[in-house]
Amino acid sequence: MFPLEAVPNFSEGRDRLTIDAIGAALAEYARLLDVHSDADHNRSVYTLVGSEEELVAALLGAIETAREHIDLRRQEGAHPRIGAADVVPIVPIRDEDADRARAAALELARRVGELALPVFLYGDLAPGLGPAFFRRGGPAELQRRIDAGEVTPDFGPSRLDEQAGGVLVGSRPPLIAFNVNLAGDDLEAAQEVARAVRERDGGFPGVRALGLRLSEAGHVQVSLNVEDWRAAPLHEVVAAVEREARAKGLEVTGSELVGLLPAGAAVAAAGSLLRVTGLEPSRVLELRLLDDD
Repeated sequence: MFPLEAVPNFSEGRDRLTIDAIGAALAEYARLLDVHSDADHNRSVYTLVGSEEELVAALLGAIETAREHIDLRRQEGAHPRIGAADVVPIVPIRDEDADRARAAALELARRVGELALPVFLYGDLAPGLGPAFFRRGGPAELQRRIDAGEVTPDFGPSRLDEQAGGVLVGSRPPLIAFNVNLAGDDLEAAQEVARAVRERDGGFPGVRALGLRLSEAGHVQVSLNVEDWRAAPLHEVVAAVEREARAKGLEVTGSELVGLLPAGAAVAAAGSLLRVTGLEPSRVLELRLLDDD
């Protein structure tokens, strides 16, 4: 059976022992493909693939490991979060596997609730709700909203764990997590660039963006989630970030991919750079051979 993907984000990007322990817990049951850790974000993003059963077992083990090793009361980082295991999506690599991904994510959410951690559904399991809805104001504000009846966990207790917080569990299509680095320390300008390209402020469809200050790296950053690379091609989004930054006197110094990139998005970017009209994955030798298999 074709594998599903999971891309859990854990709130630790500095302590190598913790990062490795979470990776080992994931690799015990599923195939771990990539680990991306960032000290300024204080966050690690893992990419793994497996069957429904393998992913649920791997993710449960990693969430328990994170609960033991990460204390949100002492955690600091540029990226917003509400839990040690902050967001745990299960992703269908193929469109026809969306139902399998949703079922696996729902089973995972139920099992995490049995660990006495509050679980909040998002994405395809709770249409209209994304991680930003829950992260607004951080764990303290989320607990206030729970107490006020504004938000209710879908599984588990109604109080965030004092040390581990809560867990966002969902299913969603593949997305591209991508950061663009800008020279200097002008956080307000970086936030203005983010507003110019993100969907909620009139930018690209399906693009989420934040302007962040990276103290250790010594510069600011536009952190992007491109949820539909067909509707918002990555190379066009990056070009818009560069235009907006230049208009504010900021220089783009580089960029980084977080996790893995869908082949179609890379091919589209290459086609634009090479000015090849209609370049598709089927025109790439290795991808064509995989399809033939």
